[in-house]
Amino acid sequence: MKPFQDAKALVFLIALLALAGCANGALPAGSTGGAQNATVLQSDLSIATAPSGPVCEKRVNDTPAKLLECIREQALFAHLVDLQHIADRNPGPDGHGNRDTGQPGYKASVDYVAALMRKAAYRVTIQQYNVAGFSVIGTPEFRTIAHEYAVGADWYVARLSGRGAPTARVEPVGKVVSNAAVESGAGCSSADFAGFASGNIALIQRGGCTLDTKVAGAQAAGAAGVIFFNYDGAFDQADTRGTRQQGEAFQAHLQTAARIPVVGVASYAVGSELYRAYVAGRVPTVHLDIQTRLDASTVDYNLIADSPYGDPNHVVVVDAHLDSIYGAGILDNGSGSSTILEVALKMGKTPTHNHLRYIWFGVEEIGLLGSAYYTKHLTPAELHRIAFDIDSDVTASPNYDILVADPKFARNVNHFPSNVVPESRRGNAYFFDYFPANRLPVRNASFGNDGTDSNSFSLAGIPDTGILTQQDCCKSEKEVDIWGGFRGNYEGDIPSFDGGCVDNPHRWCDNLTNISPYVLEFVSKGFAYVTFKLANDASIGRSWR
Repeated sequence: MKPFQDAKALVFLIALLALAGCANGALPAGSTGGAQNATVLQSDLSIATAPSGPVCEKRVNDTPAKLLECIREQALFAHLVDLQHIADRNPGPDGHGNRDTGQPGYKASVDYVAALMRKAAYRVTIQQYNVAGFSVIGTPEFRTIAHEYAVGADWYVARLSGRGAPTARVEPVGKVVSNAAVESGAGCSSADFAGFASGNIALIQRGGCTLDTKVAGAQAAGAAGVIFFNYDGAFDQADTRGTRQQGEAFQAHLQTAARIPVVGVASYAVGSELYRAYVAGRVPTVHLDIQTRLDASTVDYNLIADSPYGDPNHVVVVDAHLDSIYGAGILDNGSGSSTILEVALKMGKTPTHNHLRYIWFGVEEIGLLGSAYYTKHLTPAELHRIAFDIDSDVTASPNYDILVADPKFARNVNHFPSNVVPESRRGNAYFFDYFPANRLPVRNASFGNDGTDSNSFSLAGIPDTGILTQQDCCKSEKEVDIWGGFRGNYEGDIPSFDGGCVDNPHRWCDNLTNISPYVLEFVSKGFAYVTFKLANDASIGRSWR
């Protein structure tokens, strides 16, 4: 059944759940959103005969069928209620509840998951590491003689931007395109900077490689600053995770501190205006005044929980990121964190062939830093023992897609060791076995595992897969034909094209109302199936390195 087709079915199930009550004080699942976010929830008549949550956690769930009947909406949603309460009790400097990196709400989230995993007899390790602090001093400026651009609307200061106040001519770098479906690759090669006039400000379109690569090229060419700008985009083009298809501005996160001021990312309107003036012979002169500071390092945490079962020389990592951004982070990524937490709790008494290691990573939202720290600090022997990684990143989008994060399609696939793509097929195939068998369409994500923690494992030579249901904007007509729903936002206001809640600052709406419990359950069941299959697959982890 496609979503949004029968409001009466939704009302009916809300009533059923209200009568049934929710574990751990959770609200009824149907109370999480208004009609615009409603997904049709199909009543499962088998729920009356299914084992209770406590029974599921005490018994050996040694078949996929036994495990899947224990992955249920109420328990999944109860974890999200708890994460919402944690965020609400820990407001950030802006007064809004959050679970962001470096904030008390994130550490409270770590403690919450750790307590549940210890109670379930997992061996819990909290890995502590430092993240560079960063702040912008005063009010930054970006203007030409004719136009002053508004920070937070027309442009943002990139995280880890350098400081400076240059006034200089703008010079475009590399190829500039207007179609978001075709990445420009501008500034990805040193050849793009051949002939660049030292002291000019580089105008570079995003896409094709990391922004850090482009900044490094600009600095080597003597640029006084960098202005990154977005694509134009169109509503019906398939989105890539975390991008803005309407061409709007958003904050970029560098992973290496820049020596020069970096605008990241300006809107397509701003960048194309400067580009057109340059091509027309009216070379713009731009003034930037960006004052930044690298603050004392922020302490952050990865939570690692090891099963007592399975061959320790063949480890399957099951991961999600636990940090939020711009609020409570209930969809991104409370949902994915809840998914792996329920799988872990329901497999706590189940022996497996391979050893299962569950990890909740920090600092995903500002650059996959938690997973990068984890993979880079493994010894060669420890790294060799990891046979596979499976990632859970956003599993409850109301206006959903069902997408597999196959590393084959990642932007940086050429940087992966040669074993990663072919050996990842095993995990991908399990997703493609499960969902069609349950009459649910599934597709490969066009962006592979870009922006997910499994990308860090790919770079380390570890095969991986993952699942996600999309976020932000924009769902295309083609995707509507596959999964139903509406063109536009995957979450937030539906139907709408305003970009949703997840990656938009100052909206603070990635709360309990921003998820579909129904989607959370059926995606989590699929994830549980793949975890079970990988946990008992004797063929993985034997042919690489």
